[in-house]
Amino acid sequence: MSSTLYRLGLWASRSPWKVIGAWLAIIVLAAAGAITAGKGLDDAFSVPGTEAQEGLDSLATRFPQLGGTGGQIIFVSEDGSPIDAHEKEVANAMGEARHVQGVETATNPFDKDTPGEKSDDGTAIIANIQLDPDLDAVPKKTLDSLTDIVDSTTEADNGLHAYIGGQVTMTPEMGMSIMEVLGVIAALIVLSIVFRAVRSAFIPIVTAITGIIVSMIVMFMGTSIFTISSATPTLALMLGLAVGIDYSLFIVSRHLDQLRSGLDPYESIARATATSGSAVIFAGLTVVIALVGLFITGIPFITVMGVVSAVAVACNVLAALTLLPAILGLFGERIRPKRQRQRTATQASDPSARPRRTPLLERWVRAAIRFPLVTILVVIVGLGAVALPFKDLELALPDQGTEDPGSYGREAYDIVTEKFGAGHNATIMLTADIINTEDPLGVMDELKRDVLAIDGVDSVQIATPNMGADMGVVVLRPTEGPTSERTKSVVDELRADAPQWEKDLGISDIKVTGSTAVAIDIADRLDKALLPFTIFVVGLSLVLLAMVFRSIWVPLKAAAGFLLSAGAAFGVTSMVFTYGWGADLLQAKATGPVIAFLPIMTLGVLFGLAMDYEVFLVTRMREEYMHTRDARQAIMRGFTASAPVVIAAAAIMIFIFAGFIPGSMYMIQPIALSLAVGVFVDAFVVRMTLVPAVLALLGDRAWHFPAVLDRLLPHLDVEGEGLGVALEHREWTAAKGTSALRLRDVEIPRMSGRGQLGPLSGAISPGSITLIASEDVDARASVLALFSARLEPSAGTLFVYDRQVPGETGAAQSHVELYPEGRGGASAHALVRERDSRIIVIESLSDLLEADDATPQRLELLAAHGATIVIGQDALTASFTERLRDPARVQVLPLTALVTDHTDPLPLNTDAEAYA
Repeated sequence: MSSTLYRLGLWASRSPWKVIGAWLAIIVLAAAGAITAGKGLDDAFSVPGTEAQEGLDSLATRFPQLGGTGGQIIFVSEDGSPIDAHEKEVANAMGEARHVQGVETATNPFDKDTPGEKSDDGTAIIANIQLDPDLDAVPKKTLDSLTDIVDSTTEADNGLHAYIGGQVTMTPEMGMSIMEVLGVIAALIVLSIVFRAVRSAFIPIVTAITGIIVSMIVMFMGTSIFTISSATPTLALMLGLAVGIDYSLFIVSRHLDQLRSGLDPYESIARATATSGSAVIFAGLTVVIALVGLFITGIPFITVMGVVSAVAVACNVLAALTLLPAILGLFGERIRPKRQRQRTATQASDPSARPRRTPLLERWVRAAIRFPLVTILVVIVGLGAVALPFKDLELALPDQGTEDPGSYGREAYDIVTEKFGAGHNATIMLTADIINTEDPLGVMDELKRDVLAIDGVDSVQIATPNMGADMGVVVLRPTEGPTSERTKSVVDELRADAPQWEKDLGISDIKVTGSTAVAIDIADRLDKALLPFTIFVVGLSLVLLAMVFRSIWVPLKAAAGFLLSAGAAFGVTSMVFTYGWGADLLQAKATGPVIAFLPIMTLGVLFGLAMDYEVFLVTRMREEYMHTRDARQAIMRGFTASAPVVIAAAAIMIFIFAGFIPGSMYMIQPIALSLAVGVFVDAFVVRMTLVPAVLALLGDRAWHFPAVLDRLLPHLDVEGEGLGVALEHREWTAAKGTSALRLRDVEIPRMSGRGQLGPLSGAISPGSITLIASEDVDARASVLALFSARLEPSAGTLFVYDRQVPGETGAAQSHVELYPEGRGGASAHALVRERDSRIIVIESLSDLLEADDATPQRLELLAAHGATIVIGQDALTASFTERLRDPARVQVLPLTALVTDHTDPLPLNTDAEAYA
């Protein structure tokens, strides 16, 4: 992968306007599609498979008067006089509401046939509104007309105050504030300090914003297919902006370091894209997988939220790998101030002039690993204590009580709670199939009495059959609010009593539904999905890190550290939103239950970021250990070399996430807080303190990896280690010419699984015919499988032209045509038509000998045009060379020595005549 990224970075840096033009074209075309096809955001959602959703679906078809979007207008006497004194004003207001386009019914609460609910003190009354059930969303014109009626009623200065609330006021809006901009400015300051240049600091910001623009446009295009809630773009913006700046930081930081060492700008950009870009892909992929993994919840709007956020992350990864190199290529050396460029020239001529690194980080890591067991215990106990409040964190879906103070919905929610009690904001509906009853009204009266007998039920507003008398509906109010445990108990008891009511009353298919029941069902489903999702995330981290670091202990301590970080994040979130500590300082819109999908969402995002920091820190430690075999020294050197970038990346993440706490919608606030705290704890406490201590305690054992797992798990090159091999191959090619196949210290696993061949080194030139000669069928098959890129070496590198195996196996296979035994002769005619850059591997010489006399000449013609022919045989047969015009073109690769002595180099210069 690193070689591909190297070529991509080099091309983008040398063709910047092509890349920039492509991004602009994507933005323009996608924007046109979004404007044409986009339908806008919609906070309406469904939860398939839940009882509450099934009840709502049934209401929509069989009792549409109660199935559409509803709302309430609450009329309150401001001076405390009886609301009856304002009957005329209320009737006039509801008459106007009845004529608003999109309104199905607007009842006069003083009408004896449809009386509204009065408060106990008689100063307030509720009038109900029902919109056209065919409307998918609340039209803006409808809402504006209704709010105008409410405002004009209040402004009439007649002692009557009107409020409007309910679903009708829950219109989707993106919650943004100036704090998000301040977060970006803080990130810019951090980048300026890290890069020591303001010009360089702007580049990651520009790249991240471009990725965000594209992802937002794609999201609005997606509204034509999916229902996307108003919280989704805010979450995607927060995540995309944070990771976009961080990913660009990693690449630009590597580029600037290489420029300071005197590397050519274009070469530096290519290498930075290949090395840090590999880590960016790994980090981005882990975040994307975790976000897409939200499908485990089985809740469509949460799945869509995860997918949209994943698209934002993916767009920023793509921008970091293409747009960023293009911008860097435009600047060239000018990305650094003139003073830095002059200093580089001085350091190149006088290495002693290079500044020494600050010893602060070295003192930090020395302190962490001096008494590793003590450090580990302090961190675990400390984070465990911070995580304790997590046990009190309440989860629910937000209601209008969490909206911005002063909004229509929030004011209505608060006045209803004050005048009527919290339960009036938690309407529960019970539906039943009553088609087999002879007395529908009597049955509904009995059902009403049974419902009122349940502890926690305050009142029943409606208990009536529909027009067709085949469905009955009970609308009840609990004594407490929608997020109360008592209300949840009411829903549970209603469902528990339903079978007995069906038996006693002769009814069927009782379902508990309504917005309160839907919210409870969603919270329950998320609660059940939390453990499988955690297992998925932790299991994924174990496998990925084992593939990267070839270690057992490194993944285990990384996963344990991730869980500690998550626990601390949830603990602090509970302190703020449950206990109220610092809630005013953070401008929390409310305290109490937080959004139900916070744990799953935070786990998914924090997992990707935690693995990111783990890779950047521990990879450098592993490199040092492989060079020195001194575990303690490797920790110190690796830490001091990689920690500055991790500190900067974490600081940027914290500022971005913290910027989304004040001013954002309540749904986003606890997520932003948990991510800000989680990143802080994970970067500074877990990765930079706990991880060095654990590695120091384990010593050499930290890097042990069972041979069985080493064979089973593929290698992931996340720091671009393959780039060094590719650059060496480029220098080798410049000195010795192009090779079709080149082996660099290759060890070939035998196909039989018994042992291996090698290490082998050597090259086969284009246009040659090579016979792989050995009576050992297994050895011959293993080498041919390697040459055809169907078998990867267990060590070393095979180059198929410039493609590496392992690393670019798929691309290498595209250069090779493999003809298994039994097909060689039959396919010889087709070979002539193949392009001359191909490598042709024929498993058996016997196939060619059994073909017509012209077959060897055809192969020879292919070789003359640049094709490379590799043929397997047990021994050289004179009848083959006799058919060739130029027998000298054939070279023989005997494997006899390799079978007996696995350390012999690959003998490529043995000619056919000598072997015969």
